[in-house]
Amino acid sequence: MSNNKGKHVAEGSSSRSTTADHHHQLTNAEAPPPLSRYESQKRRDWNTFGQYLRNQRPPVALSQCSSNNVLDFLRYLDQFGKTKVHLQGCVFFGQPEPPAACSCPLRQAWGSLDALIGRLRAAYEENGGLPETNPFASGGIRLYLREVRDSQAKARGIPYKKKKKRAMATTMKPTDDTSNFPTQ
Repeated sequence: MSNNKGKHVAEGSSSRSTTADHHHQLTNAEAPPPLSRYESQKRRDWNTFGQYLRNQRPPVALSQCSSNNVLDFLRYLDQFGKTKVHLQGCVFFGQPEPPAACSCPLRQAWGSLDALIGRLRAAYEENGGLPETNPFASGGIRLYLREVRDSQAKARGIPYKKKKKRAMATTMKPTDDTSNFPTQ
Protein backbone atom coordinates (compact mmCIF):
# COMPACT_ATOMS: atom_id res chain seq x y z
CA MET A 1 0.00 0.00 0.00
CA SER A 2 2.81 2.38 0.83
CA ASN A 3 4.32 1.79 -2.62
CA ASN A 4 1.14 3.00 -4.27
CA LYS A 5 1.00 6.06 -2.05
CA GLY A 6 4.53 7.12 -2.97
CA LYS A 7 3.86 6.48 -6.63
CA HIS A 8 0.66 8.48 -6.51
CA VAL A 9 2.43 11.46 -4.94
CA ALA A 10 5.13 11.41 -7.60
CA GLU A 11 2.62 11.15 -10.44
CA GLY A 12 0.37 13.81 -9.01
CA SER A 13 2.99 16.53 -8.91
CA SER A 14 1.66 20.00 -9.37
CA SER A 15 2.23 22.22 -12.38
CA ARG A 16 4.21 24.53 -10.12
CA SER A 17 6.94 21.95 -9.53
CA THR A 18 6.96 21.12 -13.24
CA THR A 19 7.50 24.81 -13.99
CA ALA A 20 10.28 24.95 -11.39
CA ASP A 21 11.92 21.86 -12.92
CA HIS A 22 11.67 23.41 -16.38
CA HIS A 23 13.20 26.68 -15.10
CA HIS A 24 16.01 24.71 -13.40
CA GLN A 25 16.77 22.91 -16.67
CA LEU A 26 16.84 26.19 -18.58
CA THR A 27 19.24 27.88 -16.18
CA ASN A 28 21.53 24.87 -16.25
CA ALA A 29 21.50 24.84 -20.05
CA GLU A 30 22.19 28.59 -20.23
CA ALA A 31 24.99 28.62 -17.68
CA PRO A 32 28.38 28.82 -19.39
CA PRO A 33 30.91 26.17 -18.49
CA PRO A 34 33.22 27.17 -15.62
CA LEU A 35 36.25 29.20 -16.69
CA SER A 36 39.64 27.55 -16.81
CA ARG A 37 42.29 28.66 -14.36
CA TYR A 38 43.96 30.69 -17.13
CA GLU A 39 40.70 32.38 -18.17
CA SER A 40 39.85 33.21 -14.55
CA GLN A 41 43.28 34.72 -13.99
CA LYS A 42 43.07 36.66 -17.26
CA ARG A 43 39.69 38.13 -16.24
CA ARG A 44 41.01 39.00 -12.77
CA ASP A 45 44.12 40.66 -14.25
CA TRP A 46 42.02 42.62 -16.76
CA ASN A 47 39.71 43.86 -13.99
CA THR A 48 42.70 44.83 -11.83
CA PHE A 49 44.29 46.78 -14.68
CA GLY A 50 40.96 48.52 -15.39
CA GLN A 51 40.67 49.46 -11.73
CA TYR A 52 44.25 50.79 -11.78
CA LEU A 53 43.41 53.04 -14.75
CA ARG A 54 40.23 54.30 -13.07
CA ASN A 55 42.19 55.15 -9.90
CA GLN A 56 44.67 57.36 -11.78
CA ARG A 57 44.28 61.11 -11.34
CA PRO A 58 42.83 61.98 -13.74
CA PRO A 59 41.32 58.58 -14.62
CA VAL A 60 42.59 57.05 -17.86
CA ALA A 61 40.09 55.65 -20.35
CA LEU A 62 41.07 52.32 -21.83
CA SER A 63 40.93 53.86 -25.30
CA GLN A 64 43.56 56.39 -24.16
CA CYS A 65 45.80 53.80 -22.47
CA SER A 66 49.38 53.71 -23.71
CA SER A 67 52.42 51.56 -23.05
CA ASN A 68 53.50 54.20 -20.50
CA ASN A 69 50.40 53.39 -18.44
CA VAL A 70 51.28 49.70 -18.67
CA LEU A 71 54.86 50.37 -17.53
CA ASP A 72 53.55 52.43 -14.60
CA PHE A 73 51.23 49.54 -13.70
CA LEU A 74 54.12 47.05 -13.74
CA ARG A 75 56.21 49.33 -11.51
CA TYR A 76 53.22 49.77 -9.19
CA LEU A 77 52.94 45.99 -8.86
CA ASP A 78 56.55 45.75 -7.67
CA GLN A 79 55.48 46.82 -4.18
CA PHE A 80 53.53 43.55 -3.87
CA GLY A 81 56.40 41.36 -5.10
CA LYS A 82 57.88 38.45 -3.18
CA THR A 83 61.18 38.04 -5.04
CA LYS A 84 64.30 39.43 -3.37
CA VAL A 85 66.33 41.35 -5.93
CA HIS A 86 69.76 42.32 -4.64
CA LEU A 87 70.98 45.82 -5.46
CA GLN A 88 74.38 46.40 -7.08
CA GLY A 89 75.97 47.50 -3.77
CA CYS A 90 74.63 44.56 -1.71
CA VAL A 91 77.22 42.08 -0.41
CA PHE A 92 74.98 39.27 -1.69
CA PHE A 93 74.67 40.67 -5.23
CA GLY A 94 75.30 37.86 -7.69
CA GLN A 95 74.88 35.05 -5.16
CA PRO A 96 72.16 32.53 -6.02
CA GLU A 97 71.60 31.56 -2.38
CA PRO A 98 72.74 34.26 0.05
CA PRO A 99 73.65 33.03 3.54
CA ALA A 100 71.83 35.80 5.41
CA ALA A 101 69.04 38.37 5.12
CA CYS A 102 69.57 41.82 3.66
CA SER A 103 67.53 44.98 3.14
CA CYS A 104 67.26 44.71 -0.65
CA PRO A 105 63.74 45.23 -2.04
CA LEU A 106 61.17 42.61 -2.88
CA ARG A 107 59.98 42.82 -6.47
CA GLN A 108 57.71 41.01 -8.87
CA ALA A 109 59.51 38.09 -10.47
CA TRP A 110 60.24 38.43 -14.18
CA GLY A 111 58.29 35.27 -15.02
CA SER A 112 55.20 36.59 -13.24
CA LEU A 113 55.37 39.89 -15.11
CA ASP A 114 55.91 38.12 -18.43
CA ALA A 115 52.88 35.87 -17.87
CA LEU A 116 50.78 38.85 -16.73
CA ILE A 117 51.60 40.82 -19.89
CA GLY A 118 50.69 37.79 -22.00
CA ARG A 119 47.28 37.51 -20.33
CA LEU A 120 46.61 41.26 -20.55
CA ARG A 121 47.67 41.32 -24.19
CA ALA A 122 45.13 38.60 -24.99
CA ALA A 123 42.42 40.22 -22.84
CA TYR A 124 42.89 43.58 -24.56
CA GLU A 125 42.08 42.09 -27.96
CA GLU A 126 39.26 39.92 -26.59
CA ASN A 127 37.66 43.08 -25.19
CA GLY A 128 37.59 44.84 -28.53
CA GLY A 129 41.07 46.33 -28.77
CA LEU A 130 42.89 46.23 -32.09
CA PRO A 131 46.18 44.30 -32.28
CA GLU A 132 47.84 47.35 -33.89
CA THR A 133 46.99 49.54 -30.88
CA ASN A 134 47.60 46.96 -28.15
CA PRO A 135 49.69 48.77 -25.49
CA PHE A 136 50.74 45.42 -23.98
CA ALA A 137 52.39 44.40 -27.26
CA SER A 138 54.61 47.45 -27.66
CA GLY A 139 58.38 47.30 -27.99
CA GLY A 140 58.74 49.35 -24.80
CA ILE A 141 57.04 46.60 -22.79
CA ARG A 142 59.25 43.90 -24.33
CA LEU A 143 62.33 45.99 -23.57
CA TYR A 144 61.21 46.55 -19.96
CA LEU A 145 60.62 42.81 -19.46
CA ARG A 146 64.04 42.00 -20.94
CA GLU A 147 65.70 44.50 -18.58
CA VAL A 148 63.86 43.06 -15.58
CA ARG A 149 64.85 39.52 -16.59
CA ASP A 150 68.51 40.43 -17.07
CA SER A 151 68.79 42.50 -13.88
CA GLN A 152 67.16 39.77 -11.79
CA ALA A 153 69.45 37.14 -13.31
CA LYS A 154 72.55 39.24 -12.53
CA ALA A 155 71.34 39.96 -9.00
CA ARG A 156 71.06 36.22 -8.36
CA GLY A 157 74.22 35.36 -10.23
CA ILE A 158 72.36 33.08 -12.59
CA PRO A 159 72.53 33.96 -16.28
CA TYR A 160 69.26 33.58 -18.13
CA LYS A 161 69.46 30.88 -20.78
CA LYS A 162 66.83 30.53 -23.43
CA LYS A 163 65.32 27.05 -23.50
CA LYS A 164 66.29 25.04 -26.53
CA LYS A 165 63.60 23.73 -28.80
CA ARG A 166 62.65 20.08 -28.40
CA ALA A 167 63.52 19.26 -31.99
CA MET A 168 67.17 20.04 -31.27
CA ALA A 169 67.19 17.77 -28.21
CA THR A 170 65.75 14.79 -30.05
CA THR A 171 68.09 15.03 -33.02
CA MET A 172 71.23 15.24 -30.89
CA LYS A 173 71.94 11.73 -29.63
CA PRO A 174 74.88 11.15 -27.32
CA THR A 175 77.77 9.18 -28.75
CA ASP A 176 79.36 6.40 -26.79
CA ASP A 177 82.22 8.59 -25.55
CA THR A 178 80.03 11.57 -24.57
CA SER A 179 77.33 9.67 -22.72
CA ASN A 180 76.66 10.71 -19.13
CA PHE A 181 76.15 7.11 -18.03
CA PRO A 182 78.95 5.58 -15.97
CA THR A 183 81.19 3.18 -17.83
CA GLN A 184 82.47 -0.10 -16.51
